[in-house]
Amino acid sequence: MILGLTLLYVGAVLFVNGIWLLGKISDKEVSVINIMVGVLSFIIAVYLIFREPNNSAAISAGAFTLLFSFTYLWVGANQLLKADGVGLGWFCFFVSITAAFVGASSITDIGFNFALWSMLSWFAWSALWFGFFCLLALAKKIQRSVAIYTLFCAVFTGWVPGVMILLGIVNA
Repeated sequence: MILGLTLLYVGAVLFVNGIWLLGKISDKEVSVINIMVGVLSFIIAVYLIFREPNNSAAISAGAFTLLFSFTYLWVGANQLLKADGVGLGWFCFFVSITAAFVGASSITDIGFNFALWSMLSWFAWSALWFGFFCLLALAKKIQRSVAIYTLFCAVFTGWVPGVMILLGIVNA
């Protein structure tokens, strides 16, 4: 259920950030959800890490969740501080590479079940965070494309699977 909770709010923050990237929401207003989801996912990550300090799967889940927590917190801070986002862009590159490794490492676990969705999501997040890197650190003129892909990821890697887990439609 914690995964469902996390994914629901990841879907929400990605959705709102996609709309923001399209220029439909102001920086100050969208910072609220980034900070809220950053704090929520940070608390979940810390819980996973420290709940069972000898459980390597829980520690891995917490560690990877922290990558995204810091992203949302950094986005919220940049929006409030009116920072240019270059440092965040380079952090996104690091997250992108890490997500690609996590996706690749999960290839052996796939079947036609939740593990397949998980693997595809890690690759989708890798591509998304690479898009953030190109947009922010390299100043590529791809904001609209990144916004649309962010909306896609919001729905299919966060919101829909999060709701399905919370409703008991799928087991994760």
